[in-house]
Amino acid sequence: MPSSSASITDAAKSASAGGGVQSLERAFDLLERMADAGGEVGLSELSASSGLPLPTIHRLMRTLVVCGYVRQQSNRRYALGPRLIRLGESASRLLGTWARPYLARLVEETGETANMALLDGDEIVYVAQVPSKHSMRMFTEVGRRVLPHSTGVGKALLAHIPPDDVRALLARTGMPATTDKTITTPDGFLRALEVVRGAGYAVDDNEQEIGVRCLAVPIPNSPTAAAISISGPAGRLTESATARIVPVLQEVARDLSDVLTSNAQA
Repeated sequence: MPSSSASITDAAKSASAGGGVQSLERAFDLLERMADAGGEVGLSELSASSGLPLPTIHRLMRTLVVCGYVRQQSNRRYALGPRLIRLGESASRLLGTWARPYLARLVEETGETANMALLDGDEIVYVAQVPSKHSMRMFTEVGRRVLPHSTGVGKALLAHIPPDDVRALLARTGMPATTDKTITTPDGFLRALEVVRGAGYAVDDNEQEIGVRCLAVPIPNSPTAAAISISGPAGRLTESATARIVPVLQEVARDLSDVLTSNAQA
């Protein structure tokens, strides 16, 4: 999965070719690079990663500070600002709205609860859900945040991130056990990600909640790192059910990718 900064840089080049405003392109590129760096960077780091001269970056960052999208720390480093929160929340709601028909299709074809989640910083946040029609079903509150190491969507989203970056994320979050099945070591988690890459899907097998299994796949070429999943009782999500459900998940992820990328380019 390409990094968001690479994606926006490519988009900026396309926009420049089409008559876009260069200063806007550069400002958004810097915001994306800040997000990729964990939300706080120094000017020299931005200059090294973007290739822009320091005076240009300083001018753009001062404008973003005045607008509230960036704030300057006491150590003179720059951090993402609070005004981005409202934009992010609105975008997440819209993303969930676009996804709901596809999640409903998942429920119709698999019989289990369908979810969509994003990687937001170091956490997984659920942005949409369509519940199963079974009386015994799984429910995850939209807006809920969890750590990625114990979830199927977390594995799906981290599987294509460089191992050193995954280790750094796990060092920041820790790996608390929510059940006795939770993976609690970086080496164990990286081995699990190898399995995900080989299989093409991720499994949460009683790792977040005992008695619950989850199958997840990333949404390819999504404008932001996103995944969809189905979850249900372990007694229903058997190996034979997994073989039937995974191709459906992958097909829906591709179809959802088409609508998200077309909306992003509109």
